[in-house]
Order: sequence, then C-alpha cells, then structure tokens
Amino acid sequence: MAINNSISKFDWQYFITGIFLISVFIFTDLIGVLDKEYFYFVPRLISDQPYRIFTSILIHADLNHLLSNLGGIIITRYFLMRLGIESRFFYLKFILICSFLNFLIIWVCEKILSYFNIYPNYAALGFSGIIYALFGFLLLTSFYGKKYFLGKEIGFKSNYEVQKMLKTICLIGLIFSFFPGVSLLGHLSGFIAGCFLFLI
Repeated sequence: MAINNSISKFDWQYFITGIFLISVFIFTDLIGVLDKEYFYFVPRLISDQPYRIFTSILIHADLNHLLSNLGGIIITRYFLMRLGIESRFFYLKFILICSFLNFLIIWVCEKILSYFNIYPNYAALGFSGIIYALFGFLLLTSFYGKKYFLGKEIGFKSNYEVQKMLKTICLIGLIFSFFPGVSLLGHLSGFIAGCFLFLI
C-alpha cells in the first residue's frame, strides 16, 4: 500500500509537541531562565509537587537526549500514518492520558519494591516514556487494528510491515533501556501504559 508521507492535516500535533519540547530545552539549557530541578520526576516529591508528573516529560538531560526523543516523535508519526490514522487529536490526548497512567504504574512498582525494602532514589525526565507507550500501543495495533480510542474513531488498521518494524524497534529499545543513565522503569512503565491504553 502506497503511503503519502507529505504534510497531512494531523501533523500539527507532532509539530506542536516538538516545538514545545525544543522551547523548554532553550529555556532550561540554553538561556537558563528555568531550573530543571523543579521539573524532574522525583518519587519522594510527587505527593507535594504533583505537577512534576507532567513537567518531567518536557525536559531533557542534554541535546542528544532531546534529539533522540524528537526522532521518536518522527518515527511514531510515520507509524501512525502507515496504520491509517483518522483522528485530529489522538496524539495529544494520548500524551495527556499516558502521562498520568505512566506515573500510576511507576507508583505501583515503587510500592511493590518498597515492600521488599528496595527504595529507588532517582530523578526521571524526558519524553521517552511517552514514546515507549506509543510503541506499545502501536505494536498491538499493528497486530489487531483499532477503530476507536476512548469512544472516538481513530481508524487504525493492522499492518504486517509496521508490526515487523515495531518488534525490532521495541527489542532494540529494551536492550538500550539497560544502559547506564537510562530509565528502565520509565521505559517499561511507558510500554505497559501503551499496551493498557490499547485494551480500553
């Protein structure tokens, strides 16, 4: 099936997301008018500063971190087009819902770990949790298709070629998640959140 990769009526969602991430990076890393320490996801601070659930996805450790996640946006845009997206707002709705769901999964994992006297002490940041959630959602979609998301038509169709590419990307991403300085929990929780959102 031929795919038209020219600009579509849905691209404003990815464009706005990318511009927003770049703008935040400029204000935090280049100009320095915003201090990233106030936006990280830090488990012990979430109860008093719940805004960090959403702000942590907007900031990045460095330029390479930002560029890799901008690349992730481009890749997910490609897969959404291949699967036949028919929703103007799916991408932004997914980001908002997934931010909260990803936090909830991490919170549950941390409670389980604390039961075994394991208390993770870390600061998470970046858009990769959302990208991994999209990978999980789109991987299942490539198998089964998905017509509706939260009652709204999205028109995704199964696609074997997308399925093969996503299986490879997800495997590489899982291996990469074990590298030093990469949040394995953030990536896994994102992937699980995406799979869960596919099922509802």
